[in-house]
Amino acid sequence: MSSPLFRRTCLVASAAALALLATACGGSSDDDGKKGGDATTAQADKSASAAPAAAQPLSAAELEKAALTQADVKSGKVTAKLPATDDIEQDKVKTDKPACTPLALLQVGSYAGKPAASVKRSWLEDAKKPEAGASAEDAMVAGLDRAKVVVTLASYADGGAEQAMKDLTKSAADCAGGFSFTVAGDTTKAVKVATGSAPQGADEALAVTYTMEADGDQFPVKGVVVRKGATLAYFPAVNLAAAATGKDFAFPTQLVDAQLAKLK
Repeated sequence: MSSPLFRRTCLVASAAALALLATACGGSSDDDGKKGGDATTAQADKSASAAPAAAQPLSAAELEKAALTQADVKSGKVTAKLPATDDIEQDKVKTDKPACTPLALLQVGSYAGKPAASVKRSWLEDAKKPEAGASAEDAMVAGLDRAKVVVTLASYADGGAEQAMKDLTKSAADCAGGFSFTVAGDTTKAVKVATGSAPQGADEALAVTYTMEADGDQFPVKGVVVRKGATLAYFPAVNLAAAATGKDFAFPTQLVDAQLAKLK
């Protein structure tokens, strides 16, 4: 095993702002009950620009019903009871550029704006087997090559979903040149942000790739947000193998498709 590769992987996995990576490395909970770990309810923010015919927000109970279950996915592990590292509160995230806060919140597994209700699930891709005769380093990378996604459903009142999408889209444009954010005293740097092809089937959608930097090395982290009516679904995705090698990884679009099918 290459010691620089091992050190780099550990560095990335230990960063608080990339807590999703650490959780992916350590596995996921076996508790897949129907009740999620983040079914919070908050007073919705009134928006002066809300459209008169804005869709009504879903309740916490309705979001629970719409959240992904193991039966909704063809592969990977869906977890309902999330650890604290997958449930970072908005006020714990600080950015060097206020315009980039929506992007930082997406990356750490939170949400933009002030939803009326929210619920979370996590999904961990099935482990891949190394090729026969693979070196120790290649075998390690193969074992790390699995995407981890925290899926957050957030429902907004009074046009808040549309406003949150506007804020995220503007943030992606304003912060293309990069930004930094801090969680629990640990700072993470994104050197650039690029938008990509967003999934189909939603009222609105946004797909971004962050190029993160740690210990002088760069690697990709991805995020997708889709809006269906008054509900936004957030999908920040990380991959430990990509963090270790710097290579790109495929975003699991099947999760977006499965979630949109339950938000009709």
